[in-house]
Amino acid sequence: MKVVVLGGGVIGVTSAYYLAKAGHDVTVLDRQSGPAMETSFANAGQVSPGYASPWANQGVPLKAVKWLLMKHGPLAVRPRLDPTMWSWLMQMLRNCTAARYAVNKGRMVPLAEYSRDCLQALRAETGIAYDERSRGTLQLFRTQKQVDGVGGDIDVLKQYGVRHELLDRDGCVSAEPALANVREKFVGGLRLPGDETGNCQVFTSNLAALAAASVDFRYGVTVSGVLHDGRRATGVATSEGVIDADAIVVAFGSYSPALVRPLGLRLPVYPVKGYSITLPIADEARAPVSTVMDETYKIAITRLGSSIRVGGTAEIAGYDLSLRPGRRGPLDFSVGDLFGGGGQMDKATFWCGLRPMTPDGPPIVGGTRIGGLYLNTGHGTLGWTMACGSARVLADLISGQTPDVDVSELGLQRY
Repeated sequence: MKVVVLGGGVIGVTSAYYLAKAGHDVTVLDRQSGPAMETSFANAGQVSPGYASPWANQGVPLKAVKWLLMKHGPLAVRPRLDPTMWSWLMQMLRNCTAARYAVNKGRMVPLAEYSRDCLQALRAETGIAYDERSRGTLQLFRTQKQVDGVGGDIDVLKQYGVRHELLDRDGCVSAEPALANVREKFVGGLRLPGDETGNCQVFTSNLAALAAASVDFRYGVTVSGVLHDGRRATGVATSEGVIDADAIVVAFGSYSPALVRPLGLRLPVYPVKGYSITLPIADEARAPVSTVMDETYKIAITRLGSSIRVGGTAEIAGYDLSLRPGRRGPLDFSVGDLFGGGGQMDKATFWCGLRPMTPDGPPIVGGTRIGGLYLNTGHGTLGWTMACGSARVLADLISGQTPDVDVSELGLQRY
């Protein structure tokens, strides 16, 4: 089967890899000059199935007000005359209940766990390297209230058999020795030892290079629309002309809704801008060994080879990709407060990208009412965490196989 994958980020490239492995004739189209040049370029570096949770939960509306007033708050909202923004926000608010949170987290964790297993199998099979580490994630709590409020998440982790450890101060320092220098600034943590870290851009680029023997990667190509005969998708209109296809995978991240809207498909995916800084390590003894999630500021601090990646903040501002200096403040503060002296702040590089967020949390993976048109988008902050699993599932669906995990509730029809 001739399959065209739209998007050369981590979701698109992993989709192409598994589709080619299943025996399909695969072409990848991307407007950039190479793979992983947009949202996958400098993300937080986490493969964190244990941290797979929807943003929408019962405490978020009140927390959002607090975050907006914090000096180093994780949230910024820049109101726009955009009905799509307000519709998405209202949908998210409707998911801010304990019942909806449990349902949505229950949809995310199995896919994230499966995806981590697929990544490990891929790594063993190909020998791919990407500054990977398998040292877990430490969710760090600065207050006792945060510790007391983690019970619901632990219940879900237990339900799905996800390894976890609730740690006191000494346990946190044992997992991340550099925290011994600031032990008075936190009270405990939740460690997820099955989580991994690595450089997503390096992974995606290396996987594309491995797949290039059987996949046709075409960069610098603009896609203007999906062609169909009223029943099935038949091809893609591009800056290089029409490309025929038996199946099409839309993996355009935040730009997926605009592509499928002319087909009558309403995709509730909206961009939430995230920022990161990357700084060279100055002192190994003061740097993290894996990922520390600063729960108060929602900042992930990750060890990537000889660098530290600090990622986080959520800015709701449409498709604005401007680098706002003020949004760097929370990143600088968190890494300096917990790992001061570990990195060379004066040599840090600043970056932003658009996370494709659904209002309920889980991604949208599966077919549509248009035959041959498939979606693999809406992964939000968990794109790399869920990439291999989502791609493997999609390859199975297109190949007529039953996926290893149930994704019947991840399709567009849930809306």
